[in-house]
Amino acid sequence: MRPRGNNAASKTLPLGTTAKVTNLETGKSAVVVIQDRGPYVKGRIVDLSPATAHKIGISKDEGVAKVVVAPIAVPLADGSVKLGAAVTELN
Repeated sequence: MRPRGNNAASKTLPLGTTAKVTNLETGKSAVVVIQDRGPYVKGRIVDLSPATAHKIGISKDEGVAKVVVAPIAVPLADGSVKLGAAVTELN
């Protein structure tokens, strides 16, 4: 993952998925691309780049926050793309 990019890691979303990540405490959101696998810590659903974490209000001291991950576009094996529920939130 690029530390300054809008990218993230997920164990369940396909690589290349575009998703909206919202910090439930601050209400701030960012759009990320899933570019890696992880996190490998029990109970965590996504790892964000430091730049993205900062953008949605997660400080280095906190390190973790409760977030919602909403897919926008999910690449499929046949090369097509499935639009996710969060695509309507962007308009």
